Amino acid sequence: MLAILLPGTADAQPAAPVQTAWRLLDYVAVDYPGAVKDGRIVSATEYAEMQEFSASARERITELHGSAAKSGLLRQAGALDRLIAAKAPADAVETAAHTLAADLIKAYPVPLAPFVAPDFVRGRALFEQKCASCHGVTGDGEGPKSVGLDPPPIAFLDKARARERSTFAFYQVLEQGIDGTSMVSFADLAPQDRWDLALYAGSFAYPSSKVAEGERIWKSDPDLRALINMEKLVGMTPADLAGGIGEAKADAVIAYLRRNPGAVVPRNAGTLSLARERLGEAVTAYARGDRKGATNLALSAYLDGFEPVEPMLSARDNALMVRIEGAMGALRAGIANGAPPTSVRDQARALDTLFGEAEAALAPERASGASSFFGAFTILLREGLEALLIVVAMLAFLRKAERRDVMPYVHGGWVAALVAGAATWAVATYAVEISGASRELTEGFGSVFAALVLLWVGIWMHGKSSADAWQRYIREKLTTALNARSAWFLFGLSFVVVYREVFETILFYAAIWTGGNGGSVLTGAASAVAVLAVIAWGMMRYSRTLPLGKFFAYSSALMALLAVVLIGKGVSALQEAGWLPVNPVAGFPRVEILGLYPTTEGIAAQLVMAALLAIGFGRNRVTAGTAKEATA
Repeated sequence: MLAILLPGTADAQPAAPVQTAWRLLDYVAVDYPGAVKDGRIVSATEYAEMQEFSASARERITELHGSAAKSGLLRQAGALDRLIAAKAPADAVETAAHTLAADLIKAYPVPLAPFVAPDFVRGRALFEQKCASCHGVTGDGEGPKSVGLDPPPIAFLDKARARERSTFAFYQVLEQGIDGTSMVSFADLAPQDRWDLALYAGSFAYPSSKVAEGERIWKSDPDLRALINMEKLVGMTPADLAGGIGEAKADAVIAYLRRNPGAVVPRNAGTLSLARERLGEAVTAYARGDRKGATNLALSAYLDGFEPVEPMLSARDNALMVRIEGAMGALRAGIANGAPPTSVRDQARALDTLFGEAEAALAPERASGASSFFGAFTILLREGLEALLIVVAMLAFLRKAERRDVMPYVHGGWVAALVAGAATWAVATYAVEISGASRELTEGFGSVFAALVLLWVGIWMHGKSSADAWQRYIREKLTTALNARSAWFLFGLSFVVVYREVFETILFYAAIWTGGNGGSVLTGAASAVAVLAVIAWGMMRYSRTLPLGKFFAYSSALMALLAVVLIGKGVSALQEAGWLPVNPVAGFPRVEILGLYPTTEGIAAQLVMAALLAIGFGRNRVTAGTAKEATA
């Protein structure tokens, strides 16, 4: 069940004091060996710092709100103080400090892992920009600004320190800095940037030469993969892992995972465990007053937990997919609008039930040949129809205008989109996984762009729906209007509208293909292509016999309808990516083929688009009437 159903989370402690205490304890565990050795003080400065950090951690625990575990934590903190005062062995102090830190997090939960996998390349760029001047480009602690700093910057190449330091510990230091040192806080960086930077900083002691071996170990050991999720990856120290699999293996695995953290992200489409986990964290964050954190977690539950399985679920049970998508949007809206915590908790519980239904629908035994055929057929037909209508309308227009010389640009656009789609499939299959956010943003911005272009095209075509208007246009502008710039514009429009649909179709097909029944999928795709070809042939043939005025009237109506549909779909996709707010409208129908979604923002966008089209068409009628009077 969801973590939100566990007791004791509704009045959770604000994160900062807990994180500060955790950071201090981590430093004691890691740095104590540099202060005391064999019962003797080897560095008076370090020893004083250990005493100060331990006392500060105890003070912060004292300030936390009351809980059943607080008294036990304070006893542990007092015991740690006494161990340091007695100059106890390093392993005893390390164990006491790490145990207290772990128990502290259990009693007062705070976010311990990033919402999405950190980006190693982004981390390198941030390190070179923010940290290399002191810590050195190679992490040796000898950057140009390190001279004279007391204490000197940490050398990340120091293996002894690195094996005792988790990525979460690096993250904590970046967030809060270190008092009494030149290490300032980087709280101004976005949390995901701090995770990127923390992961990169923790990789120096584990060279890239060990990555290949680490990847081999990781991919060949299912028990290891089951053990390490994102929270484990950033929370454990290399020493912890070495205790389980040995030093040599641990070094190689750490080298690989800190450069490829996405490898630990769950990919099992049948469990929806990540969505459940993120929703539990979202409700916990919301209960303690962290609305921004709750919003990000709820968005991650959709984009990282549910969105990857949405294509397959849509193919097997589209009604259930729609219910889950709507419920997740409603939960995010509740968080954004300040709904009572109990209401948000109830919404999450309802989603947990829906996830159970989704798991049953996604079970391998439900992947019948008929369902795979139907899914492949309907997806390609649905996604391809919009692009087909726009491209065929452009080609029909150019033929009516006797500008066949420009038609290759339109053909080039949709062919290039298919090639780009094939490249996208190759990248998504063999290189990187396309995230839910990337998918929604591609669909969202592509739809909005196409809708705005069709707004202009629809109004323009409507203005030429009378024969007189078209003849005047031919005489005055056509010979120069479709110049090279206009031709490339048609190429761009053809590319965008087709690639948007190809991109979406590829991701759907990739999900369906994993369920087996490849022959049924290919048959469904071929059947959809055949239907689309018949529709295209019919449109081109019928357009030849249409009088010029009717052609432009029908084409403008089609462009107007598609503009309204695409603006609705674009707004919906941007909402799902978290770029626009979500305010559900109860009782409003959801009709995906028309771009109708039950949200205030989507309905408003479509009404605005319809109003702009009505204004444009109205002005065309006035202009046409004026022109007729002038001619008479």
